[in-house]
Amino acid sequence: MPEYIDVIACFNTAGEIIPLFLNIQDRRLRVDRVTDVRPAASLKSGGRGIRYTCLVHGRSIWLYLDEARWFWEPCE
Repeated sequence: MPEYIDVIACFNTAGEIIPLFLNIQDRRLRVDRVTDVRPAASLKSGGRGIRYTCLVHGRSIWLYLDEARWFWEPCE
């Protein structure tokens, strides 16, 4: 089951959604950079949606937008 989290994101005039901050376990983390965006499924937690590969504090994570909810997992 995915661990859904709160995300603060920017919706720009081109229609792109850009995650800016993640709230994970009572911590607000800034997304340093988004390096990839693509449709994908999570084999770990079973969810699927748009997968954002993000750098957060120098580590890569996968952030998924599953319809209107966000969840995350570490990159392998």
